[in-house]
Order: sequence, then structure tokens, then C-alpha cells
Amino acid sequence: MLMEFYRGIPPLLLQFIMTVGFSFVVGLEFRSYHHANNYKLHFGSTRTFVLIGVLGFILYTMDPSRLLFAAGLLLLGALLLVFYWRLSATKQFSLFSTLFALLIYLIGPITSLFPGWFLVLFIVVLILILSEKTLIHHFSDQLANEEIATLAKFLIISGVILPLLPDQAIAPMLPVTYYRVWLAVIIVSGFSYLSYLINSYFFKSRSLLITGLLGGLYSSTAATVVIGRQAHSLDSTSGRKVSSALIIATIMMYMRLLAIIFVFDKSVAMQLLAPFIVIIFISALAVFGLLTVRNHAPILHETTEVKHPLELSTAILFALLFMLFAFITQYVTSNYGSHGLKYMAIIVGFTDIDPFILSLLSGKFIVSDSALVSAVILASGSNNLLKATYAIALARNRSVLFGAAWLAFLFIISILYTYKYA
Repeated sequence: MLMEFYRGIPPLLLQFIMTVGFSFVVGLEFRSYHHANNYKLHFGSTRTFVLIGVLGFILYTMDPSRLLFAAGLLLLGALLLVFYWRLSATKQFSLFSTLFALLIYLIGPITSLFPGWFLVLFIVVLILILSEKTLIHHFSDQLANEEIATLAKFLIISGVILPLLPDQAIAPMLPVTYYRVWLAVIIVSGFSYLSYLINSYFFKSRSLLITGLLGGLYSSTAATVVIGRQAHSLDSTSGRKVSSALIIATIMMYMRLLAIIFVFDKSVAMQLLAPFIVIIFISALAVFGLLTVRNHAPILHETTEVKHPLELSTAILFALLFMLFAFITQYVTSNYGSHGLKYMAIIVGFTDIDPFILSLLSGKFIVSDSALVSAVILASGSNNLLKATYAIALARNRSVLFGAAWLAFLFIISILYTYKYA
């Protein structure tokens, strides 16, 4: 009944109502913004915003050539220029109010041209800009200048360099393309950069659990090293939180791998979905069990500086490892088939598994998808054994025993699953 009533409303009337309504809402927020900041000079009230929105809507609708709309924009711009001249006489040089009025003028055309979700998003952004001034200023003050340059580098390597690379095999013994190599660099760097930003700007003082969560998104091995070193100064009463952090880092590794594999090969990712979800689920249950048991250990905050993940040398090293593993994989699969690939995956698990797995999915090797699935499971499983070794060697106490034992257990079930089902 309600949907029939909605469909019965003429589109022009609906667009006009949305223009008036959204202009009114933004006008109310703009008025609150001026009162909260004690601004004495402003060009109008909530009614002014509604009139500007209606003016833009009517002029845009009346003339298909849009000349009237352009003329209205020029007239509004001239009036706002006079307002800005008056404002600058009081040593206030901000263009914020002027630009905001021009954006209100665009609500009418946006209502007519764009889908409803975009209009809502546009209004939400305007309201957030008005209401979250303090938060925006705080974030911009905290943002280091080098982060802007880093973001520019990431945009260059992803938006400029990547489209220029040919999607053709590098060499007969290197069955991966230039495009896929650089795409792998971008995806892994993107995950690492996201983790770095969250670590740096939202969790500067991190508990062990946060270290496991966010560090695992970047590198579960690196997170394990950090947790192991921190655990060295703890006693066995902190074992539950230390082990939980170790397991959480590994959970994040599996989630990250699954997301990356979906980008490169959906068929392999679908076959990995069941075993990875089982591992994630039982590991999450283990963490839940550890954390729900009463624990009186003090909360430890880790404040080690996070290494920046978007250094050019890091990207080049990853690309070289990617091509090296692709070359070795081509040799192994050509001479020893899927069995050789399985043994290679176990060995590679004791190094950096990301370039190996991505080169495996990006190349055209003479092995079946099931062999690729087995290699991914074995590499991630043996990497868990490496992390268990790191944890024990660095902590040198009983606080990591359960976590290390769990990682070793994941290695064993990875071996068993691979040789029995995959």
C-alpha cells in the first residue's frame, strides 16, 4: 500500500520535496554551526538555504539548455562575492560559507540527475563537515606531512604505473605478467598501508590483543615477533592474553589471504573457503575460551613504532620475490608435478608466503586447482609452525605455550587435510 502511494507521487513533485527537505536540514545544521562557533557575520538563515536550493532546482528544471541555471549560478556567485568582500573587511578570509552556499544550489540538479543514494550521501557529507569541525581539525593536525606524500605514491603506483604495464608473460620460464606482478604489490601494500594507518593514528598505545588484530592484517609473522618479545617480560599468569594475541594474528592472516586470493582466482578462493572458515572459526572459539576464563593479568601496552609499509625498497623486494617464486614454481611443477609443489609449499612457509601464494595464483602452471589449494594450505600451515617457533624462542617462558601449541596444531591439521582431502 505504501509503495503504491510512493509510486503515485509525480517524480517532479518528489524531487522538489527532497530539494526543500534536504536544503532545510542542511540549513538547520549550518545555523547550529554558526551559533556554536560564535560567528557574527553570515549571509542568511535556514530559510535562505531553502530558497537557494529551490532556486537551483527551478532554474535547472525550467530550461533544458541549462542557461538559466548557469545564469543563476553566476548571480548567486556575485552576491556571495559581495558577502565575502564584506567579510574580508573584518579580517575573516574563510571561503567556507561561500562555497557551502554554492553546494546548496547544486542540490536541485543532484536530485534530478543522480540516484537517491548519491543524494543522501551528498547531504550526509555536508552535515558531517558542519558538525565534525573539531574532529576534522584534530585529524588534520595529527596527520604527518609525509603521509600525504605516501598517499600520493600509492596513487601513482596503483593508478598510473599499473595501467601502463602489459598483461603478457615476462618469459617462458616465468609465466606471470608484468601487470599481475605489480597488481600483487599494490594489493599487499594496500592491506599493509591500511593496517599501518590504523595502528599509527587510532591505536598509538596498543594492547597485545590489538597488536595481534592489526599486526596480523599487516604481517602475522611480524606481529608474532612483537608479541613474543613483549611476552618475555611477562609471567605465566598473562598466558591467556598472550596466546589469544598470537592466535588472533593468525586468524587475521587467514582472513587477509582469503580476501587477496578472491581478487586473483575466485575458483581457488571458493575451494579454500571451507577449510579457512573452519580454521578461523575454531581459532576464534579458542580465543573466546581463553578470554572468558578469569584472568587477573595486567593490561600491557605495546608502543613500538610501526615500520612504514610503502617504502619503494619494500615494493621492489616483494616484486623480486614474487618473480623468484614464480620461476621456482615453474621449475618444480614442470619437473616434479603437484607432489613437488606440495613439498615446496611446506618449505616456503618458513619464509614470506605472500609473494609465493600470489605468484602461484597469477602464473599459468601445469597443475590443477586442487594442487594450488593444497599448496596454499600447506604454505600457510607451515608458516604457523614458524610463528610458533618464533614465539617460544623470543618469549622464553610459559606465557606463549598455549598459543604456540595451537599454531603447531593448525600446522598438523593443514598437513592432514591436504593429504587426505585436497
